[in-house]
Amino acid sequence: MSAVLPGARARPRLLGLSRRQWRTTLVAYLFLLPALLLLSVFTFYPVGFGTVLSLFAYNLRTLLGLEPARFVGLEHFRALRTDRFFWIALTNTLQYVLVVPVLQFASILLAVAVNRRLRGIAWFRAAYYVPVITSMVVVGLLWRWLYEQDGIINYVLLSLGVIARPISWLGNPDLALYSVMFVTLWKGLGYYMVIYLAGLQAISPEYEEAATLDGAGRWQIFRYVTLPLLRPSILVASTISTIAALKVFEEVYVMTGGGPVFRTFTMFFYIFDVGFQKFDFGYAAALAVILAAGIMLLSAANFAVFRRGGYEYY
Repeated sequence: MSAVLPGARARPRLLGLSRRQWRTTLVAYLFLLPALLLLSVFTFYPVGFGTVLSLFAYNLRTLLGLEPARFVGLEHFRALRTDRFFWIALTNTLQYVLVVPVLQFASILLAVAVNRRLRGIAWFRAAYYVPVITSMVVVGLLWRWLYEQDGIINYVLLSLGVIARPISWLGNPDLALYSVMFVTLWKGLGYYMVIYLAGLQAISPEYEEAATLDGAGRWQIFRYVTLPLLRPSILVASTISTIAALKVFEEVYVMTGGGPVFRTFTMFFYIFDVGFQKFDFGYAAALAVILAAGIMLLSAANFAVFRRGGYEYY
């Protein structure tokens, strides 16, 4: 209960906020302004422009000013139903998303393994992070060489007697997609390990000590204490990796070029093919809209599954 001293004047408030609160809010938005401007230019505007472009027939002749853009409405989206390559790309992309749970589980286990005070543990953390800072082109070329029929992988497997003859990892339609997915897993492992390592080090040891006093084993502590407290990190890492898997392009472009027989032909690769090789920008924009809708849908699913967690939930 507030009391007003006799003779004191009540200060004017605008929308329930005092002058000091308005000043604090203004300063906060000024700090956000550069990021909002960059997001507007490089994210919001392209999304809006691409959505509008998907409603027009816009090709290279239109871009050169030889013919006007023609409004076609939803014609591009209706054409997707009978587009064989769209369904191939969509199927491959959804299959590629299966790398996400494997990647997250492996990253959590790796973070738990390196979250110890051991001599030289910093070196191991840095070693696992090296692939993250390596260019995807370099990584793709390196793994394409490793996957060669006379490459190191086949040489080691032949030497150990695991296989009888060299395997065409990137030339076999049954193996090509999984071979590229493994490269994504290998490169992303260190990045998500760092996210989970930060999450593990933010967990107070008192929770695990209390569980130990209650007689819980190491697996029970991990299952019922560590994982629930790690859920905010899982949400962030899972959402980022899902988006990255849906937008996979560099690995495919460098290692397989969409082959063999379209087995690694993903949605982003199809958008690139339609937009920058066939110059059908309107149809490519329609494909991008579908991909963006899929990204938002799976991101919302991630939030629905992992939104509860952390200390508040625990």
